[in-house]
This record gives sequence, C-alpha cells and structure tokens, in this order.
Amino acid sequence: GSCRQDQRPLLPLHSGRMAKGAAAKARNTSRKVRHGTHNKVVTVRTKTHFYKPKTLALPRNPKVVRKSVRKTEAGLQRMDKYNIIRYPLTTESAMKKIEDNNTLVFIVDKLANKRQIKSAVRGMYE
Repeated sequence: GSCRQDQRPLLPLHSGRMAKGAAAKARNTSRKVRHGTHNKVVTVRTKTHFYKPKTLALPRNPKVVRKSVRKTEAGLQRMDKYNIIRYPLTTESAMKKIEDNNTLVFIVDKLANKRQIKSAVRGMYE
C-alpha cells in the first residue's frame, strides 16, 4: 500500500473551506491517481488489410569503417598510374615474349582503357 499514515485526501493549505464542487473534483482526481483510469478505446478499422505503421528510420552511423579506400566524388577511386598497372606477368609465355619480341607484359586494371595504360607505362618507366 501507501506509505502515508493517514488516508485522508490532501487538501490545499489555505485559509477558508473549499467549494463543494472543488472538493468533489479533488476526491475524484485522487481516486483516479490511486487506482488509474480504465477507459478502453476501440479503434474502428475500415480496411480489410493491416498496414504496418511507418516508424523512424535513422541513417546508418557506423562505428567501424568497412572500406579502407574512400570513393571520390566521381564514383570510382581515381585511376592513377599505380592503380592502372597492377604487376608484370612472369609466366613462361610472357618471358618468351620479352626475349623474342622485346615486349613487356603487365596485368592492368579491368576498367582502364588503352590511352590510360599507355600514359601510365610512360609515367612509370620514362
């Protein structure tokens, strides 16, 4: 129960008596505070389908960065000479090409075109 010693309703501390209506209202309110109100509200549904309510969808705020290289404004990471030329190919056929045709063989980025590859090789080896 309650921790108050006397179970009389609390009245405001001012001189003079409360009006009859005010005392009744105060008693009613104190009862509602003690016991709670039990007004059951039934929502009238007019549709046969129940739609899930739209809730607040917050934007992602990750604590860990998933990608080490950030994408630039253009969308892809910038194609510089180090990104275009990956590594030289050292298979037997590539070695034969180096000896016979005096030609170097490189593995390059899939998205690089011929002009970019040419300028990257010039930048690296000239």
